[in-house]
This record gives sequence, C-alpha cells and structure tokens, in this order.
Amino acid sequence: MTTAPADSPGTLAPAYGDKVIAVETAGSEPIPESERHGGPLQLLWTWASPNIEFATVFIGVIAVLFFGLSFWQATAAIVLGTALGALTQGVLSLDGPRFGVPQMVIGRLSFGYRGNILPAAANGLVAGVGWFAVNSVSAAFALNTLTGLRPLPSLLLVVAAEILIGFIGHNFVHVFEKYAFPVLAVIFLLAGVWTFKDADLGGGGTGGGIGGFLLAFSAAWGYAAGWNPYASDYSRYLPRTANRARTVLYPALGLFLSVTVVAVTGAASATIVAPKDATPTAAFTGHLPGRLGDLVLIAIILGAVSANALNVYSGAISLASFGLDLPAWLSRSALVVVSGIAGTAAAWASLSDAGAAYEAFLLVIAYWVAPWLGVVLVERLLRSGTTGTARLTDRAFTNRPGLAALLAGVAVSVPLFSNQEDYVGYVPEHWPSFGDITPVVGFTVSALLYAALRRRFPAR
Repeated sequence: MTTAPADSPGTLAPAYGDKVIAVETAGSEPIPESERHGGPLQLLWTWASPNIEFATVFIGVIAVLFFGLSFWQATAAIVLGTALGALTQGVLSLDGPRFGVPQMVIGRLSFGYRGNILPAAANGLVAGVGWFAVNSVSAAFALNTLTGLRPLPSLLLVVAAEILIGFIGHNFVHVFEKYAFPVLAVIFLLAGVWTFKDADLGGGGTGGGIGGFLLAFSAAWGYAAGWNPYASDYSRYLPRTANRARTVLYPALGLFLSVTVVAVTGAASATIVAPKDATPTAAFTGHLPGRLGDLVLIAIILGAVSANALNVYSGAISLASFGLDLPAWLSRSALVVVSGIAGTAAAWASLSDAGAAYEAFLLVIAYWVAPWLGVVLVERLLRSGTTGTARLTDRAFTNRPGLAALLAGVAVSVPLFSNQEDYVGYVPEHWPSFGDITPVVGFTVSALLYAALRRRFPAR
C-alpha cells in the first residue's frame, strides 16, 4: 500500500481510506495520516451491536439460575461489573487515534516488544477461538430452533458469515455494526418488554449470598472488560484530532447500555419457567408469542455475527501483533480465516454442553484480563505526557516488570481464589462466601507490583 508515513501530514491519496467493499491491507502497523477517517460516534454502535445478543442474555440467566441471586441482586452485580469494564473501554480507546495501532501493539509499552507476545497470544486465543466459539454456538442453536436445520450445518452457515466480515476488514465491520444496531435494539427491546411482563421480579434468590454476588459481578465485569484488549483496534483509524471526550464516551456508553439492558433482561427471563429440555435459546424465547419469538431468534443470529465479526478480526490482529516476520501470504485477512477455523472447531466441540462451557469461560476471561489491565492502566498513568511511539517498533525494547507483574497476578489470584466447577482455590474452598474474587485480586496484585517494579527497574 502506498501511503504517507505515520508521522507525516498525509498528502498522498489514501489506498484504503473509507472504502467499505475493499479488503483491508493493514495489519498491526501504524495507520498513516492519509488513511485516517471517521469520527468517534461510530464507536457507539460498534460497541453496542456486538452485545445485543444471546451471550449477553446468558450473563443474567446464570446470575439467577447458577449463582442463586434474586433478580434485583443480579441486576446490581451486572450494573456494577459492566460499568467498570465499560469505563476502561472508553479510556483505552483514546490510544487508537494517538498511536494508530491495535491495542495489542500498544501493549508493547507495558510488556516489551517480545514480552508482549504472551498477552497477545492469550487475546488471540480468547477472541479468535474462545469467544468465536461461544457466540457461534448460540447463533447455531437459534438457527436450529428457527428452521429445524441440524446444529452442525447451522453452525457452519453462521461461521461462514462471521469469517467473511472479518476477512474484509475494518471499514466493513464498522458499517455492518451500524446497520445491525437499530434492528437488534428494536427486537431486543420488544422482547424485553414482553419478558418483564411475564417475569417474577421477586423470584430467584436460592441463597447465592455475597459469594453468588461476587461470581455474578466477576462474570459481568469479565464480559465487559473482555472487550478492553480490542479497544483501539476500532479507533486506530480515527484522526489524531478526534475529540477526546467523545472518543471515551461513545464506546463506554455503547458497551454499558447494551450489556446492562440485555443482561438484566436475561436475569428477568430466568424467573420464568422454561420448557423442559429446551436449548438455551429456546428457553429464552419459549414464553414469547410466535412471531416475536422468531424475530428474537433472528436477532440472536445477527447479534452473534456482529460480535464474532469483531472477535475474529481482533483475534487475527492480535496474532499479527507478535511482530514476527511472517510470510506475505499470511496476512491479516488470512489470519482471520485461520482463527475462524480454530474457533469453529471449538464451537463444534461445545455444542453438547454450551451452558456449562459458557459459565466457565466468562470467569476465565477475567482471570487473565484483570492482571493485564492492571499493568496496562498503571503504565498508561506513568507515561502520561510522553508518546512512547518509537518503542512500539523497537525490537530491542524490553519491560520485564510488566510481564513479571502480569504473571504474578495470575499466579497469586488463580490458585488461591478461583472458584470453578473443575477447580476451587484455597480461599473459596475454606470460605465459600468469598465466591470468586480472582479478577479483583489479580488486578490489584499486578497493578501494585508493576507500579513498584517499574520505578525500580525502568523500561529500556
């Protein structure tokens, strides 16, 4: 692609610019000024549409059915967890216009050029495989319920659409989310009104207590903050002069409102008796009148595709952020296909027990995102007033305290505080009322340790 250098005023005609039906050629490198376009408002629907889907509904469902909370307790946990994750989403989006690179490339400032490969790999796995699988399964069940098509062919149809959108790239993703947003919002709001009409808002509450509340909080925070490692992926094409307040506000607002409204609707639906042996999606739509139920199933499919367009795109961008000398044919678009195939395999494997797999996955996301976020936010505070642009491409740049703090946060929090079906840490095993505070501990340990180590051992 022939463009002006990233730090030039951009006098050459853009090769990609704001074209929609064109395969994006950029990978993890800085976006030149000549290619910058758009405005912060587009971040509102880009972060709202992917969350108006069934995976978000299930956050509220598990808070009531699995964690034993009442509707109002679940609502409080969802609002608090989502608000914290949405706030950091807005803050991190600021670095897109500033540096013009994906979020995982900016992570080199916190972990060093080579050290950043570990969190970038984790994000590539979680986004391009884990999240891709979770959302594809919910869409496959919705298509199965709607049409009677068997789950596997339903899955293959859904993933083909998701991979295609991610393959085309940045501009097409934004436009797809823009037009999906009003459709999803109207259908889910109608479903929400009907759900609240039938719900028993005084129901639920089988004794979750503070432990159940912390589990629901962690799940909601993990879901919202799980988008944080993608934040600047979708703001990096904005001009450097983009309004800073709006660049924070729109992604935070889009993420907070969509997750909160849809997850709280899910909590309300969990107080309604579902048909016996129904799939998760059929259970959610079982109380709805026929035509509205069908519309919701269509919206579940559209919402899953909206989410996975981002997941498979950012998963590929994370792999490109390794900074390795990859062959020319293994471009960003080719990495989208690779991630999509791996995610499809994972989705196929989880078709038989989607509910339990999703509950565990939500919590595990927060286990690594929380320590990562602790280091990244502290680094962002400490480098205030400096750009650090040269370090993003300096292969010799190291920042050992960042990686040490990240690993320490995981090593301390997971063995001691994890509360999973397959593994219960020391603290919840002896004091079940603690629920699962792994993300809180991981964030705190990594943030404090990095702040201390970075002053003693500055990056070089």
